[in-house]
Amino acid sequence: MRDDTILLKTSVEVNRIRRSCSLVERILDALETVIAPGISTLEIEEICKSALKSAMANSSALNFKGFPSTICTSVNSVAVHGIPDHTVLENGDILTVDISLNLDGWHGDSARTYVAGTGSNDVLRLQKAAYAATVAGINAAVSGKRLGDVGWAIETAVKKWGCSVVRKFAGHGIGRDLHEDPVILPYGEKNTGLRIIPGMVFTIEPVVVLGRGDVKQMDDGWSFVTSDGSLSAQYEHTLAVFSDRTEVLTDDNLSIHL
Repeated sequence: MRDDTILLKTSVEVNRIRRSCSLVERILDALETVIAPGISTLEIEEICKSALKSAMANSSALNFKGFPSTICTSVNSVAVHGIPDHTVLENGDILTVDISLNLDGWHGDSARTYVAGTGSNDVLRLQKAAYAATVAGINAAVSGKRLGDVGWAIETAVKKWGCSVVRKFAGHGIGRDLHEDPVILPYGEKNTGLRIIPGMVFTIEPVVVLGRGDVKQMDDGWSFVTSDGSLSAQYEHTLAVFSDRTEVLTDDNLSIHL
């Protein structure tokens, strides 16, 4: 079903996306027990590879527009698209793991920020700000509201924590393709933008930083780091909009009922 350029999903299609999202959630949950000082981001990728293989799922990230890895691992000042390597996490490091996968032709996408060992007060504030921003966006992403309401809620939440949102990156529709319409900006004005309607399935994924929010691309052609060297964090969830609720497909505890 199509609404202009938006591919609206039936309940059957949402169920298929839900299976993919549930698998992403299980993998991210499992990483909670292994991410600690001394582990490398390459080792984290190998754990995820094994989980995908066991579930007979494929990485959506690998070879997407040439991306060379199964997952994204963004450490400290890396805002997005960090490539797993032999970097070993040290105590207090902050790490975002972004997993997108394809299970039986349907994509699921989520990201979570972890702290290796004991984080500083600033690290913990950033982690809380990133989580609060995503939850604020989820709360605004209900049928009848507009996408500008979602962006406004995200940026307002970020500012309350004394942080900034990176405006260069946005959420997206998802389904048969990893990236579909609409684009979900992490900033906006109330009562503006596309109307949110039942059948939409999209991600909310604000990138939150302690500094100004400007980023620059690294020589690897993928990783973006904060221009001022400040730390970065991100939580991403995939949502399905219904007439009476918005379901967070990548977290059973976050669904919003009208």
